[in-house]
Amino acid sequence: MTSERTQTTVPERKAWPEPPSQTEAGEVLTDVIITTFQLNARLLDAAQVLAAAGDLTAAWWQVLGGVIDQPRTVADIGRTMGMTRQGVQRVADLLVDRGLAEYLPNPAHRRAKLLACTPSGYWAIRQISLVQHPWSDRIGGAFDVGELRAALATLQRLRTVLDADRPIPAPE
Repeated sequence: MTSERTQTTVPERKAWPEPPSQTEAGEVLTDVIITTFQLNARLLDAAQVLAAAGDLTAAWWQVLGGVIDQPRTVADIGRTMGMTRQGVQRVADLLVDRGLAEYLPNPAHRRAKLLACTPSGYWAIRQISLVQHPWSDRIGGAFDVGELRAALATLQRLRTVLDADRPIPAPE
């Protein structure tokens, strides 16, 4: 079987190599990854509903959140918010077109303008906070604060380890 896209020939299943066995930590990490994918989907659904209070989408809220405290370049927003530069650029242009953000000159770089929140953008974020704060209090209230702090610390450490890890080599 060949795919026009990759031009890869897939051998018969009986010729497939066996993957190496996993350690217990590797198996648990795999479960963490799958649960994270599921959690991400639910959080994105909730963000869509919450963002509607400010007449925004979840992506618009995410980009505005990247400049709520100070103007930043599109690339910096992408790094901070875990988005691609191109994705941030598309959303930033929409936010500027709608008057929720504006581009400012960047004294550190002539071509990489800074994106900044406008009063309309701040107002939209304030409207969201009116529903987001009670929502996060309700969801967070189902946990002991120590559990949430431990989960946060674990996730932050996992992100740090992943950031430091070298790319996975392609199988031969």
